[in-house]
Amino acid sequence: MRKIIILFIGILAINVLFTACSKDVLETTPTDQVAAAVVTQTTGNAMAALNGIHRALYIRYGTESSGSQGRGGAGVFNMNMDAMGEDHVFNSNNYTVEYRWILTDTPSEDTNTYKWAMFYEWIANANIIIAGIDDAVGDDDVRENVKGQALLYRAYSHFMLVQVYADRYVKGQVNSQLGVPLKTEPSTEPIARATVEEVYNQINADIDTAITLLAGKSQTNKSHLSENVAKGLKARVALVQGNWDVAVQYAIVARSGYPLMDQETYRQGFSTNLDQNSEFMWASHIVEDQSNGFGNLGAYISRNFSSAAIRANPRSINKPLYDKISSTDVRKSLWSPDGEHANLQDGYEISSRHSKHPYTNQKFLTESTGVALMDVPMMRSAEMHLIEIEALARDGEDGLAAQALFNLVSTRDDNYVLSTNTGQDLIDEIMVQRRIELWGEGFRFLDLKRLSLPLNRLEPGSIHDSALAGGVLEVTPEDNRWTWLIPQDEINANPLVVQNPSN
Repeated sequence: MRKIIILFIGILAINVLFTACSKDVLETTPTDQVAAAVVTQTTGNAMAALNGIHRALYIRYGTESSGSQGRGGAGVFNMNMDAMGEDHVFNSNNYTVEYRWILTDTPSEDTNTYKWAMFYEWIANANIIIAGIDDAVGDDDVRENVKGQALLYRAYSHFMLVQVYADRYVKGQVNSQLGVPLKTEPSTEPIARATVEEVYNQINADIDTAITLLAGKSQTNKSHLSENVAKGLKARVALVQGNWDVAVQYAIVARSGYPLMDQETYRQGFSTNLDQNSEFMWASHIVEDQSNGFGNLGAYISRNFSSAAIRANPRSINKPLYDKISSTDVRKSLWSPDGEHANLQDGYEISSRHSKHPYTNQKFLTESTGVALMDVPMMRSAEMHLIEIEALARDGEDGLAAQALFNLVSTRDDNYVLSTNTGQDLIDEIMVQRRIELWGEGFRFLDLKRLSLPLNRLEPGSIHDSALAGGVLEVTPEDNRWTWLIPQDEINANPLVVQNPSN
């Protein structure tokens, strides 16, 4: 792999892996000299190393010197995936390379590079654990727990990489198109890109093993990956592959024990209470002494944090989607049509320095205007409902899909009635509900790509500004920019990697 991955395994991996390690390990051996073998010498060490990966999901990557907003790990990556769609609007400043689609066809753009490196760093860490955990001294229950979670991190990282850096998976085809390098060993040897089919085969194999290993295991908090999260990831992958029966099966069992939140809880938005919210299956909780300041997700997508990005450039929902939300739907309260946010919950405020723009969101809020503390949402049971609903509809089960849609939307809108739509009309209704429910959580670009749909920021009533969007208001499904170019650093360091076609 490219140089940064080699360095990560040799030095930086230990720095990240041992962030949460026990004091005796840290005191006896400097963090940049701890051998990989020490990581899995005992199951206790391995669990501490795994905690380092949990934290790696929200630390800062790279520098703040380029035209991207934030380097805050998985949360910022997810925010970027939404920014590349049509439902996420910027109100001022046009320096975000994701919103303008610059990084998709610019291999030297460092935002592109850090995203690639970030996921491979997590894979490298996971591989160190997976390779040595079977021989670790300690409790077998802990061993299985650690290995299962490490396998999930490897599966999740490969899944995100193959969706972005490879052409989309096509149901019913061989999918021999180039995927991404498939790293399953803690090795720095250059390897070629596996096919998309091979990558998905490995992703599913890792998830299946993880489900077995994590069965019955209790987790410390929702930052840790559970059996339910493993099944939820299985459902996500099945949806992308068009395996409708599998998607339905795993979406249902994954959300067991995670009831949908009530309307009053929903109205309060997503802040620092996600670990106590019944609906969240996976979320990174950030405590103040581990806050990453302007690298945190909350410093870029929240409405109330006092950063230059948010004061001048609060995020809005696009008006055409907002207009599709029923006036009796609690989710409509998460955006302010006049930008005043008069109904902001107690304890939260927006300062007089914050610019007012229409349709700004209060779905995401930080603990205060001065601290960018906000939990990172990664998976919740509402998504599992939506996977089940979409898979049923695409499999021709209109009646079951409509009932499942009612079961979800009626918890948000007391006046919602059972849909009488069928066929494509029902699918269209479902996808609108998916866009509303998951706004800002990282799905829109990936949904457009997997469904071979165009980017259309020109719907009637759209509030996208051509200048802020860099003129990118429409992108056809055939455009090469849906598949990002491999970072130039990787191409330079790894002669076996073939670059994707440019636009």
